[in-house]
Amino acid sequence: MTQYNSVTQEIIEQIVAAIGAENVYTDEVKKEPYSHDELVGKKYNKIPELVVLPTTPEQVAAVVKIANEHTIPVIARGAGTAFTSASVALFGGIVISTERMNQILEIDEENMFMVVEPGATTAKVQKAANEKGFLYAGDPCSGDSSFIGGNIGTNAGGNKAVKYGTTRQQVAGVEIVTAEGDIVTLGGKLKKDSSGYNLFHLIIGSEGTLGIVTKCYLRLVPLPESQMDVLAVFPSLKTAIEVVPKIMSAGVNPVCVEFMDNGSVRNCEAYLNESLPDSENGNYIIVSIEGDNEELLEEQLGTIDEICTENGASSVLIADPERIWKARKIYAEADRAISIVTSMEDIVVPTTHIPETIETIAELGEKYGLTIHCAGHAGDGNIHANILKKDLSDEEWDEKLHAIQEEIYAKVYELGGKLSGEHGIGYKRKAVLAQYTNPVEIKLMQAVKKALDPKNILNPGKVIDVE
Repeated sequence: MTQYNSVTQEIIEQIVAAIGAENVYTDEVKKEPYSHDELVGKKYNKIPELVVLPTTPEQVAAVVKIANEHTIPVIARGAGTAFTSASVALFGGIVISTERMNQILEIDEENMFMVVEPGATTAKVQKAANEKGFLYAGDPCSGDSSFIGGNIGTNAGGNKAVKYGTTRQQVAGVEIVTAEGDIVTLGGKLKKDSSGYNLFHLIIGSEGTLGIVTKCYLRLVPLPESQMDVLAVFPSLKTAIEVVPKIMSAGVNPVCVEFMDNGSVRNCEAYLNESLPDSENGNYIIVSIEGDNEELLEEQLGTIDEICTENGASSVLIADPERIWKARKIYAEADRAISIVTSMEDIVVPTTHIPETIETIAELGEKYGLTIHCAGHAGDGNIHANILKKDLSDEEWDEKLHAIQEEIYAKVYELGGKLSGEHGIGYKRKAVLAQYTNPVEIKLMQAVKKALDPKNILNPGKVIDVE
């Protein structure tokens, strides 16, 4: 295990000289917000030795060079909206926040690309693209607050992944600062590239362990003229989930197919303090379609209505998009409002195995006496299962949570699934990743990490362990 050095006053003075005192936090009160992400628990929290808020790639590079010279951990941080303790300085060191690097640098309308800084929120990027008649298709539920850099770090999925793919498919290149403090652009404004190893795809999803993103090259597509949202309500979650593959294979080509179980629907209704359709017993399937041909969209609506009705839907409605998406996007916040401690599982399985997985999770919830609310991206197999602590003692919670997670993960891998579809591994899931992943795959990951970060200073203790 790497032996790290502490941040001394001399090192602080070097960093202040390099990037300015206004970009350095040493005060404990100012550093505290950077001691955690959305994951609650003392073992996941730690106040960093130093927080820096650079405004340029050159400032990031200057800090990393100093840290590399003295073998001090550096942890890249976006908005801190993750659920895995991925941006916490668990081994001490320096948190590099990208919050001040938040500009839209370029919208290249002819080539259909955007160039943005990593601290721009997803919503800001989407709005800027829309104003020019384009769509940036990355759309995580946390888009109003999450940063593009963080989306890249975890390969965030989101609501449009069924049609457009995850963040990986939206990114054409990144500028990064390496572990030795060099600045390099990988990829760029290109539709295709077979010039050597595709290194920027290594950076996407690496959670800041291989490089620190300082510039993002994003793909744009023409903004569709129309979008329609359909809400299908089912009396049972099993029936609701079973309709998903039928919609997906009907030639509809939806933008997204989301689901919410009844517990989630009722909890979101209470949190919002406004009524939702058929909330008493309803389980939701939300289908979005888009395009430039309204007649074709009407035909697709008819197909969705027919499939859902024939397969047990109690009602099929044209949804108020603002109302229904508000409910879907605050699902996690609503759960935290009734249980501060919540284990937010992010499993992903082949789409045909969603019904079986959901059924298993429900049975395990009953077996262990735990409240579990399920929602997620039914169209791409990504299930968010929120396990709520509520009033359990810490000892009982730890015991039950460990037992139910073991059974859930075993089932997921039995079905060909994985631990995370979009939230990432961070520190929370690191041990479980090692448990369920082929040792050869772990060995390959370690080789990449050692090659790109020989001193293991970039976000150590996350994703995988290295010797």
